Amino acid sequence: MPLPVATNSVTSASTSPRSIAQLGGPRGWPLLGNLPQLRPIRIHRDIEALCGRFGMLFRVWFGRQAVVVVADHKLIETILRDRPDGFRRPTVTTRISLEMGGKLGVFLAEGQAWRDQRRMVMAGLAPQAVKAYFPALLKVALRLRARWQGAASQGQTIILTDDLKRYSVDIAAGLALGTESNTVDGFDDGLHQHLEVVMRAVARRSLSILPYWRVLKLPADRQLDRSIVALRVTIDALIAAARERLIQTPARRARPPNLLEAMLCAADDPDSRIDDATVAGNVSTMLLAAEDTTANTIAWLLYLLQRHPAALERARNEVLRCLPDLGSASIEQLDALDYIDACAQEAMRLKPVAPFMPLEAVRDTKVGDMQLPAGTMVWCVMRHDSVSAQYFSQAQNFDPERWLRQGEQAVSKAVSLPFGAGPRTCPGRYLALLEIKLAVALLLGSFEIGAIDTVDGGEAQEVMGFTMSPMALQMRLRGLSEMT
Repeated sequence: MPLPVATNSVTSASTSPRSIAQLGGPRGWPLLGNLPQLRPIRIHRDIEALCGRFGMLFRVWFGRQAVVVVADHKLIETILRDRPDGFRRPTVTTRISLEMGGKLGVFLAEGQAWRDQRRMVMAGLAPQAVKAYFPALLKVALRLRARWQGAASQGQTIILTDDLKRYSVDIAAGLALGTESNTVDGFDDGLHQHLEVVMRAVARRSLSILPYWRVLKLPADRQLDRSIVALRVTIDALIAAARERLIQTPARRARPPNLLEAMLCAADDPDSRIDDATVAGNVSTMLLAAEDTTANTIAWLLYLLQRHPAALERARNEVLRCLPDLGSASIEQLDALDYIDACAQEAMRLKPVAPFMPLEAVRDTKVGDMQLPAGTMVWCVMRHDSVSAQYFSQAQNFDPERWLRQGEQAVSKAVSLPFGAGPRTCPGRYLALLEIKLAVALLLGSFEIGAIDTVDGGEAQEVMGFTMSPMALQMRLRGLSEMT
C-alpha cells in the first residue's frame, strides 16, 4: 500500500527548535497510525525506505504514539552517549518482559539499577575473563566441528543458523553461568527451542497495537507460557547449582570464576543492591542474547563469504597460515586473524543484526534541531549511513579490505556501530568477535563449502524478529581431504 506524503511545515533554515508536529513523515491511518503500512518481519527495511523519502529526521505513528526516526549516525551517537540519563529502552519493552515473567537484567535495567549491574557484568565479560575461559570455548568449537564432520561425511544438509545458535548458547552458558551446556549435540531438554519461542514473542508483542493475550490465549501464547515455565525451571536450576558450588568451595567467593557466582556473591551483600531477581534477570539476558545475536552475525558472514570467492579464499589462506591446528589453537592465534576480523566488520556493516534501536527520552531534550518531550519514542536507524556512498566507496559491495586500509583511505569506525556506543556499548563485544573468528576458522580450516543458500536457492531474505536474521539458510560441506 503506498504511503502518502506529509511535507515538513518548517524548513531546515529555521533557527528555532522544531516540534514533533512540524516534522514530515507518512500519513497514517486513524487510530492505527502507520503500523498497517509496516510489515513486522520487514519493519527495518520499511523504515529505511522511508528515510529515502523523508530524510534523516521524520516521524511515524505507532498507533497513537508518535515515533521520531533518526538516521544520521552523528545524532544517533549523541543519543547513545546520553544513556541512561537522557534515553532508555522503551517502557513498552520492559512492560512486556515483566508481563511475561521476566526479570530486569542489565539489558533492560535503567538508571542506578543499571549502574549497579553494569560493572559486574563488564568484569565477567572482560577480555581477561574470556581469555581464562578460552579452553572451554575451544571445546565447544571442536564439538561443533565434529558435528559438521559427521554431516559432511554423510552428505547431510546443515541448518546453519540452528547449529550456530546452539554453539553460541553453549559458549555463554560456560563463560557467564559456569555450567557446561551441550546443545550442539542436542542435550538441552528443549532449551534452544524455548529461547526461540520467547524471543519471537517479545518482538511480536512489542509492535502489537492491542494486547489481545491479556484476554485471549492463542496457541502461540499457550506455547509461550510453557516455554517461560521451562526456562524458569532451567534458570532456577542453574542458580541452585551455582549456590551449591559456593557452599561446597567457600574459596570461590574470594574470586568468583564466572558471572553467575559473582552475582550471587553480590546478592549476599546487603549493600550491593543486587538481589536474586536481578541474578535471574541476568541469567535470562545471557541466554537470550547469546542465542541470537552472534549466531546470526556468523550466519550472515558465512553467507557473504560464500558469495565472494576471492574473499573466501583469502580468509581460508589466513586461517591455514595462522591457525593450522584448531585443536591446539590459542587465543593469540585468533587475535592474529586480521582479515577474518575485517570480514566480520564488513558483514556487520551490511547486515547488522540490530539494524535499528528504539529508545525513549527520559527527560525533555533536543536532538539536532528537534525538541523532544520526555517520553518521546526515538527510532535510531543504525544501517542508514553505514551503507551510504557518502561514507563508504561502493557502499553496497562486500569489501573486507576497506577495514584494513590506513591513512586517508581508512574507514571511519564511528559510522558503523554494530555494538552501539556510549556507556551502554555491548559488554559482550570481545566475546562475540572471538566466537565469530573461531567459528569461521573451524569451518574454513576443516571444510570446503559446497553451498550456503536458501531452500529455494534465491537471495537470503532479511527477517526481523528479536534480531535480524537470514531466512532459513542451509549449508553443505565437504572435508578438505576430499578435495585433494
